[in-house]
Amino acid sequence: MEVELAEVRDFLARHAPFDGLPGEVLAGLPRRCTLRYARRGTVVLDVGDRGDGLYVVRSGAVEVRDETGDLVDRVGTGEAFGMSSLLEHRPTRYRCTAVEDTLLLVLEPAAFEELSRAHPDFATFYAATHHARLSRAIGNLQRATSGSTALGTRVGDLITREPVTTSPDRSVADAAATMSDAGVSSILVVEHRELIGIVTDRDLRNRVLAAGLSPDREVRSVMTAEPVTLPADALAFEALLEMVSRDIHHLPVVDETGRPLGLVTTTDLVRLENANPVYLAAAIGAQTTLAGVVAEAPGIRAVLGQLVERDVTAADISRVATALGDAVRRRVVALVEEELGPPPVPYSWVVLGSAARDEEGFTADQDHALVLGSEVDEAGAAWFAELADRVTMVLEQCGWPRCPGGAMATNPAWRMTVAQWREHFVAWSREPQPDAVLHTSIFHDMRHLVGDRQLAEEVHLTSVSLASPRLLGHLSRQAIATRPPLGFFRGLVLERHGEHRDTLDIKRPISAVVQLARIHALRSGSPALSTRRRLAAAAADGTLDPDLATELRDALELMSYLRLHHQAAQARAGQVPDNFLAPAELTQRQRRHLRDAFEIVRAAQQNLSAHLPPGFE
Repeated sequence: MEVELAEVRDFLARHAPFDGLPGEVLAGLPRRCTLRYARRGTVVLDVGDRGDGLYVVRSGAVEVRDETGDLVDRVGTGEAFGMSSLLEHRPTRYRCTAVEDTLLLVLEPAAFEELSRAHPDFATFYAATHHARLSRAIGNLQRATSGSTALGTRVGDLITREPVTTSPDRSVADAAATMSDAGVSSILVVEHRELIGIVTDRDLRNRVLAAGLSPDREVRSVMTAEPVTLPADALAFEALLEMVSRDIHHLPVVDETGRPLGLVTTTDLVRLENANPVYLAAAIGAQTTLAGVVAEAPGIRAVLGQLVERDVTAADISRVATALGDAVRRRVVALVEEELGPPPVPYSWVVLGSAARDEEGFTADQDHALVLGSEVDEAGAAWFAELADRVTMVLEQCGWPRCPGGAMATNPAWRMTVAQWREHFVAWSREPQPDAVLHTSIFHDMRHLVGDRQLAEEVHLTSVSLASPRLLGHLSRQAIATRPPLGFFRGLVLERHGEHRDTLDIKRPISAVVQLARIHALRSGSPALSTRRRLAAAAADGTLDPDLATELRDALELMSYLRLHHQAAQARAGQVPDNFLAPAELTQRQRRHLRDAFEIVRAAQQNLSAHLPPGFE
C-alpha cells in the first residue's frame, strides 16, 4: 500500500501545480485521493453534476465540452478537470467524457479547499485554467454559424502576383512607366531586398504633378517611407481595419525579414465582401458638400449590422464604427472650415469618450472639444464658436445626438489653450469635487482628430501626469459604485419600473470595466486610450494582476458582443437601439456567460476597493 501511495506522490510531484507544493504537504495528498477507472466513452462528469472533487488524469484522455456540445478542452496526463464546480460552489456547466481508457486520481473537495487557501499559486493555477475554459466558451459563442467569414481569409492567400518594385534612386518617370506597363496603381520601393517605401497613383498626382515637380526626381523624394505592412498570416479583416482607420488603399504584405511578398488592395477586399467599410469611408471622404456627407452617414449602421451578422468580434466592430465615424467627423470639420476660411490660430479638434477609445457602436452621441494653439481675440473666438456650432449641427443630422451633459465644443468652456486645459486638470486633481470627477472621466479620454496633433497629445499627457492619489480615490469610488446587475445568489437584477421593466442595463457593467481600466492606466502612468490597451498596460506595469486584466478584457468582449447583437436586431426592426437586454431573449448559455462576466467585474471592483486610500472605503 505504501508503495502505491509513494507512486501517487511521485506522479503528482511531476505535474503543475503540485510540483510547487512543499514536500510534507505533497506526501499527505495520496491518502486524500481515490483512484477511478473510466472506459472510453464514459461520461465522468456531466452538466449539472457537482462531482466528487478535482479529477487529475493519471493516464488516458478526457474531452471537456460545454452544454451545447462545443469542445472547450482536451485533458491529458497530469492535467485536471472539475475545478469549475469547486471554484464556483455550484454544479458544473461542462460534460467531461473519457475518449480513451482513462485512470483518474480524484482529490477530495476538502483537500482542494485547504490547498487553495494555504497556497495561493495552487489556487491561481486552477483559477486560470477555469478562466481559459470560459474564454474558449466565449469564443464558441462568437463562432459564425456558417463556419467562417470571408474576411477571415489570410492576406497571403489574396496575393496573386509578384510585387512590382523599384529602387529609391530611380526616377519618378521610370517608376511611373513600370506601373503603367504592369497595369498597377502602386509600386513598392525596395532597397537591399527590404521594403522602405511605396508610391501610389495618388502620390504621383498630389506630390509630383500637382506640386509641379520634375519627373526626373528620385523616387525616394516622393515615396511614402516606412509604409504600414502586414504579415502573410494576418487576416483580411485586419487589412480592412488598417485601411479604414488610416484612409489608405494599398497594404504591402511582407515576410519576417521585411521582404515584400505582394500587395493587398481595397479591390481585393471588395471581392470578398459586398458591404466594404473601406469603400464607405472613401465615399464619405470624397463628398464635396455637407449634404453629401449627411446622405452617406446612414451607411455606417448598415455596415455594422452586416459585420454583426458575420459574427465579427465586438472589439473589431467597434474599431470599424469609430473609423467610419472619424471619416464623417473629419470631412464635416474640413468642409465647414473651407466655408469659414483659415482658422485664426492652429487648433486640434478632439473627440472624447467612446470615440476617443475606439469603442463606438450603434448608440454613440457627440463628445468633442477644442485645443487652441494660443489665446484668441473676440473675432477669433467667434470663428471657433461658429465652427463648433456648425459641425455639431451637421453631425446631429448624420445621426450623432448632442451630448446631454454638454461635453461638446459648442460649450465655450471646452475651447481652451494647452495652458488653460492644464489649469483645469490641476484644479480637478487638487479639489476633486463631483463635477471635477465627472470632467476627469470625460476629458481623460481625449484623442486628436483634425488639426495640430501635438496640441491634443500635450493635453492628454498632461491629464495623465496630473492624476493625484486623491483624485484616483474619488474615481475608484465611482467605479466601485457602478455595480453590475447581479444579485447575491448570482441572479440577474432587472429593471423594476418604466419602459425597460424586466430588462437589464448592459451599459452599466460595460461602463464599470471602462472606468476600472481608466483608473488602473492612470495608476500606472499609461497614456493608452482604449480599454483593452489600458488593461494590457496596467498588467504589464504590475498595477493590475495579469489574469484579472485578461478576465476583464474577455468580460468586456462578451458584454459588448451581446449588446451589439441586441442593437443590430433593433436596428433591423426599425427601432431605436438601446442598452437594455431582455434575459428571455438570451439563450441559457448566454445568460450563464453573462453572469460569469458580471462576477468578473464585481471581483475586479472588490480588488480595487482593497487598494483604496484611507477615507475612501
